[in-house]
Amino acid sequence: MALPLRQQFRIGAYIAKQKISRRARFPLIVELEPLFACNLECAGCGKIQYPTEILRKRVSVEEAVAAIEECGAPMVSIAGGEPLLHPDIDRMVQELVNRKKFVYLCTNGVLMRRKLDRFEPSPYFSWVVHVDGLRDRHDEAVCRDGVFDEAVAAIRDAHAHGFRVTTNTTVFNTDSPSTVRDVLDFLNDDLAVDAMMVSPGYAYEKAPDQEHFLGVEQTRRLFREAFGDGRRKRWRLNHSPLFLDFLEGKVDFECTAWGIPSYSVFGWQRPCYLMGDSYAATYQELVDTTDWGRYGRGRDPRCDNCMAHCGYEPTAVLATTGSLRESLRAAVSTLR
Repeated sequence: MALPLRQQFRIGAYIAKQKISRRARFPLIVELEPLFACNLECAGCGKIQYPTEILRKRVSVEEAVAAIEECGAPMVSIAGGEPLLHPDIDRMVQELVNRKKFVYLCTNGVLMRRKLDRFEPSPYFSWVVHVDGLRDRHDEAVCRDGVFDEAVAAIRDAHAHGFRVTTNTTVFNTDSPSTVRDVLDFLNDDLAVDAMMVSPGYAYEKAPDQEHFLGVEQTRRLFREAFGDGRRKRWRLNHSPLFLDFLEGKVDFECTAWGIPSYSVFGWQRPCYLMGDSYAATYQELVDTTDWGRYGRGRDPRCDNCMAHCGYEPTAVLATTGSLRESLRAAVSTLR
């Protein structure tokens, strides 16, 4: 788990405080979507399929800050759409950093070099660049040639300017253990990014491509084989060891979508970042009025093949903090 020690201590203290307060449901990180507009049209994404009037909407800096402060989450992942299209994205990041929130700014990298000077390096700020494979695979996934090379150049430039840079890789049924290992080796060894996330793609109902999403057994087999030669131990993966075990099928968990809620131009999304059944005005309303028992594998058909981190990483983190053995295991993994 490649989190900085400062962040690990803050998250650990935050979770302990919630447990002492007997708060049953609480957010670990918020998926903040300040807009759905994007400069790419990826075949596996359902976000840009909204009508034009929705794509033109923006969450204001004040609305974003108020939402994060109301729910109290220590971490924020700013996604979209492409957040760098938001005219006030630099000020949004800075306001959250000023409040000592750990901010991850997700981007496809296309605009990153042009806008790099609008941001300042901080221990509370990380870039998250989407890299879904090596050059050919990535450019095919984003449906545009040249994006991989631009993303790689942006990562190198950001590192040179003192930024922490992480990556996010989504895998599909067109991937193999070797393609997963190849991209993680490249990111870990050649680009030397600070940390990497990896997740199976979720079958967005509005995504143009509905044929290449992984099922549960396919996901487990893919990750079990990709991690099978021991390289998992040396990759700087930004996940708890238990979540990686979950991807391999070594353990199974219930979904805890309330742990990584989503806030967008519509408000707080119910039940999760991936499914928008309805919306709430506040995080507390989201928690109190959502029938969480309706969702999850075996309850809602849309959840049957989902193993995304936004539902299961919180469960893994809570299981880790509730076990001395797993806490020590997670701590040891940060020293590799």
